[in-house]
Amino acid sequence: MIRDMSRLRQQAVLSGCVLTAVLAAAGLFVTDSGINPQVWLICLALGFLLFLAALDPWLHRKRAAELSTDAHLDAACAALATGLAAQWREECRSRGLADGDLLDLRWTATELDVSDEPDAPPGRSDAVVGAFERQINRRLVVIGEAGTGKTTIAMLLTVGLLDRYTHGLVPVLLPLSTWDPTTEDVRTWLTRRLYEDHPALRNTELYGSYAGDLLVEQHRVLPVLDGLDDIPADVRADALAKINRAFPVSRPLVLTCRTAEFADTVSLAGPVPGADVIELEPLDLDEVAAYLRAVSDPVAAARWEPVFIRLREEPDGRLAEALSTPLTMWLASVVYSVSDLEPTELLDRGRFPDARSISDHLVDELVAQAFGNRGAAHQARASQVWPREKSRRWLGFLAYEMRQRGIRELAWWELRRSVGSAWLAFLGALALGSIGGFGVAWLMAYASTPKLAPYTGLVAGILVGAAALTASHDRKPKPRLGIWRSLLLVCGVIGLGVGLVFGAMYGLSAGLVVGLGIAVAIALRFALASSAELSQASSPQWTMARDRIAVWTGSLVLGVVFGSAAALVFGPNETGMVGLGLASGLMLGFALAVLHLRWWWFTVARIWLATRGRLPWELMVFLEDARKLGVLCRAGACYQFRHGLVQDRLAEHAATRSASPERRSPFATRAASEA
Repeated sequence: MIRDMSRLRQQAVLSGCVLTAVLAAAGLFVTDSGINPQVWLICLALGFLLFLAALDPWLHRKRAAELSTDAHLDAACAALATGLAAQWREECRSRGLADGDLLDLRWTATELDVSDEPDAPPGRSDAVVGAFERQINRRLVVIGEAGTGKTTIAMLLTVGLLDRYTHGLVPVLLPLSTWDPTTEDVRTWLTRRLYEDHPALRNTELYGSYAGDLLVEQHRVLPVLDGLDDIPADVRADALAKINRAFPVSRPLVLTCRTAEFADTVSLAGPVPGADVIELEPLDLDEVAAYLRAVSDPVAAARWEPVFIRLREEPDGRLAEALSTPLTMWLASVVYSVSDLEPTELLDRGRFPDARSISDHLVDELVAQAFGNRGAAHQARASQVWPREKSRRWLGFLAYEMRQRGIRELAWWELRRSVGSAWLAFLGALALGSIGGFGVAWLMAYASTPKLAPYTGLVAGILVGAAALTASHDRKPKPRLGIWRSLLLVCGVIGLGVGLVFGAMYGLSAGLVVGLGIAVAIALRFALASSAELSQASSPQWTMARDRIAVWTGSLVLGVVFGSAAALVFGPNETGMVGLGLASGLMLGFALAVLHLRWWWFTVARIWLATRGRLPWELMVFLEDARKLGVLCRAGACYQFRHGLVQDRLAEHAATRSASPERRSPFATRAASEA
């Protein structure tokens, strides 16, 4: 009921704001019909304030505690579990982890001296949840070589726990590559990631204030931390020590890491207290052969037989070593099931002298076959057929940038970091200053003082540009407390104050327009900032859509405010001047609406990088198609490469091309041979 009331209230506020802006503009347009604009605006302002009073949650003392209560946090946990379950079930389906023929992963207690607990029992991937819940402390460390399925186990455990969730801890799967232990405490990082991936935690009406902080502080989330090995080696031991302090033996925890890296870290920082350490085993070669036969048609399966014979003859050879990891085996199944390539090429020792060369070749072929292939695009339901060489170059640029920053997640709002901060700020400020300045100059050109148009436009552009420079740095929104929750008081007081100033300068009508417009803009921000719910599964498209809605709705309201006020000042009772004022105000309103939104700075960075050929113009469409084609995957509001090996391989190609522009990559060679 609370959730329904909150959603209804937010939607009502949004609708009321838009309706008020439209009615204000309509009343000014029909001034020639004898309607007094001052009477119209006074009635509209009073009606809007009464409307806010009826909906103000603070006045009704509903859910207005200073901090989140236990009831708030219980509601947040339940909604968060619902949203995460939908998110990870969809990702499991896209990765083929929900299929009935899912290849089983097996583990056993590690023989390394990295645990202070008794030996953990062996298990299988379909029993991971039961094994975790039977563990006394519910603390688990999963180790294994690259590509053995550590992230898969972590994901299956997360989904399984979410499916069984009734109350208590909510499992949250996060990659440790986004944490810098030298500058941020692990609990601070966990809190920040909760707010970034689930902005609805800032919905103070539903979940109270500081909900994300309290979920972490009160240990209501179960951290599933993937990839300790992704943290730089020189600070990895310190990172593990901080994790152990933040989540002591009494707190459930899941951690994954590569085997050698974990052993080295434990030798310096000590084991994870109270945790079972399990090591993923290599795949059984008979199971590998059975899987490859099962996913291939009869003709393709027959082409695998010489490879299977070699596996039986050399169970410890390079080919067996390569195909005994789930990642490489999956790559082989994809590469040789949809192309004319023969799997027997893997038998060539000169071309593939070791397991690494085999996995590198399969990664190259995965990318080569995913793009520039009409059949693959149709089967994956991609939006278009992307050019192969350009796609490889675009993905290589992203992979290289991610490697330089030491991360495994691609958040769309972090694209700005691929452009120098000073250059990005200059580009964004120049664009917004030009838009806002032109809007003001256009209006002044038809006002009573057209000679001042260039100067007023220049001054307005400089002011907007300066504001953009100030807003170019990320700022963390803070929850509102006490009286700042009140729609009526905040909107009424600020709107009245600004309206009195403008009224004294330009007359009653201008003051009414500006005051009412400011009140509408503040109420609109409330509606847009709180409209999300935790039960909504997060995705890159969804988080970006919320920013875009704020952009265009805010632009409309601010356009009405500034445009109507300008029309009343410079062209009273002239319908044409009102229209010009609205058009000019819309441009200025857009420039002011996007100042603090991530979408604007992402758009500036995307356009700049696209003009230089580093990225496609339709970047988000390309990333989603790359996910459908199996090169990327999705983790909440971010994208990831299908595996770290895929990212590393593409980053190597990008670095090689940057160092030797004339050297052609394997992708270019293949593209030329197929042309």
